[in-house]
Amino acid sequence: MSLTTADAAWKAGAASVDITPTHPVRLSGYGSRTAEHEGVQMPLHAKAMALTWDNETPVVMLTVDNCGVPGKIRAEVLANVQKAGWKLEDARFSLHSSHTHCAPMLPGVLPFLFGTDLTETEQQHVNQYGEFLTVKMTEVVIEALNAQKEAKVEWSSGKVGFAMNRRLKTPTGFANSPNYGGPVDHALPVIRVTSPDGELRALYTSYACHCTTLSIPKTHPDWAGCAQKELELRFPGVVALTAIGCGADQNPNPRRELALADLHGAQLAKEVVRLINEPMKALAGPMTCGSKDITLPFDTLPDQATWLKNSQSATKATAYHAKHFLGMLERKEKIPTELPYNVQVWSFGDTLLTINLPGEVVVDYGLRFKKENDPARTWVNAYTNDVPCYIPSQRVWEEGGYEAAGAMVYYGRPTRFASGIEEIIAKAVHELVPERFKVK
Repeated sequence: MSLTTADAAWKAGAASVDITPTHPVRLSGYGSRTAEHEGVQMPLHAKAMALTWDNETPVVMLTVDNCGVPGKIRAEVLANVQKAGWKLEDARFSLHSSHTHCAPMLPGVLPFLFGTDLTETEQQHVNQYGEFLTVKMTEVVIEALNAQKEAKVEWSSGKVGFAMNRRLKTPTGFANSPNYGGPVDHALPVIRVTSPDGELRALYTSYACHCTTLSIPKTHPDWAGCAQKELELRFPGVVALTAIGCGADQNPNPRRELALADLHGAQLAKEVVRLINEPMKALAGPMTCGSKDITLPFDTLPDQATWLKNSQSATKATAYHAKHFLGMLERKEKIPTELPYNVQVWSFGDTLLTINLPGEVVVDYGLRFKKENDPARTWVNAYTNDVPCYIPSQRVWEEGGYEAAGAMVYYGRPTRFASGIEEIIAKAVHELVPERFKVK
């Protein structure tokens, strides 16, 4: 069978579950918050889509309205699904955090965000939500797998323009401010799942932009959730999923008003509607799903004198971070010199290549991989399977600033990365990408 034929049938299933917290809990994303959340502005959801080509084992895409789901929780969900009898392989399971800054904190993600220890009660609430979320994500994955029926699976790509580069060069460094001339990636890839007779069942999209329209003290899924809500209102019974591309240095523009989250979501939904009402390309198998474990080295670790100096910083997070690593030195514990990192690559026959990267990945990676591989068939996601920290490109690393170094404090990493991590990641991606997608 040709890789481009769609004669073999797809089976597809999708499901959604409410993951809005039912108890008080600290929200992640912004260190300026000092108390547990004040209620629900808009519910949060986890959604799953399962696809099976012919007699292969399934693949599952899971999207979650959260700032960052850690790899440890993902592993627990996968193990739970496997215990339930499904042969879901690690390389065939992708978990996509929306990176909304109005969702509960989870254990192990941005642990130094507030520059202080959580109270015992606050930590219990964070742990409680983590356990609740693990159960709900397991349930929605199993529901999507069980819901699989014969289907048509197609895809296309459009454009949405509300993402703007946020690294503005100033006389004192790079500010988090609109940079109208900075690199962006406005592509909006969309997968459409229908019944064999054309009834719409699910939509899966991805866009390279931070979910930072809002900073309210209530739960809200930001533009990604607003887009899903808009699509599900337009198409009752459909499950709409949204992943995030390489948007670590991209902000929605404008932002900071509730109505703007709705506006950005509606813009994305409008483009999805346009795409699905035009001819789309059939996705075909077989599916090739690979992953590769690599390590990203940190720069030279600070010495004890530097930690001591930083521990006296007027910036709470900097002082808290330094005291943590001073404590490790005093206890003679080994400070990490590298970060474990996993690259995941899927191909749908010769019709589509998807590259899944953990962490807050800057836009340069998405643009690069769509130059090195056929841009008409390449889809790049970030915030996938883990959110350990920012992942700067070589350009951003050399320029410096928050995405290059400053944010590592909040993620609890000892220092910035060493020069050259872009090439380490690119090499791993290159090894996993089938030759048929590479630009010769």
